[in-house]
Amino acid sequence: MSGAPEAVRARLLALQDEKNAPFMAKLVPTLPPESVLGVRMPDCRSLARELCREPDIGLFLADLPHRYLDENNLHALILNEEKDYAAAVAALDAFLPYVDNWATCDCFSPKVFAKHKDELLTPVRRWLLSEKLYTVRYAIGMLMRHYLDADFRPEYLAWVADVQSEEYYLNMMRAWYFATALAKQPDD
Repeated sequence: MSGAPEAVRARLLALQDEKNAPFMAKLVPTLPPESVLGVRMPDCRSLARELCREPDIGLFLADLPHRYLDENNLHALILNEEKDYAAAVAALDAFLPYVDNWATCDCFSPKVFAKHKDELLTPVRRWLLSEKLYTVRYAIGMLMRHYLDADFRPEYLAWVADVQSEEYYLNMMRAWYFATALAKQPDD
């Protein structure tokens, strides 16, 4: 096996599900249908775990932008496995500008983030100020995932409220955040 972009793409093409691709393409209407291979997420997760052990996986991660939705999803799932906090943030900073759909945006949060919540607020604030739609969506997702329970602070509500956009996929994340916040922090 190899972490070279061509080898990884070949692995994804081998997992392609032509019956699932049209369904997935309908779920992500902002992408051209031909960019969706239809690789099922359990298969993608399994491949990501395998590829994480490849010493040259950085070649695939650096090969941006990716051609297929499935490559982006795989990239995101590989980042989930990063054990070093600083490396995870650096990898996200490199990848987030290329995230172009809600499905990829919402499928990953490096596990290491749960152990570094204080430090994570700095990149979350930076990502909230991005001009890239899915970078901002990702930041709101991180606030929803990591900061609505014991680490909640009321000012996080204002951070999300301050995000102003006409973008459907960004406003859907804002609505999801506030619905979850209402359920978890009703007094605030």
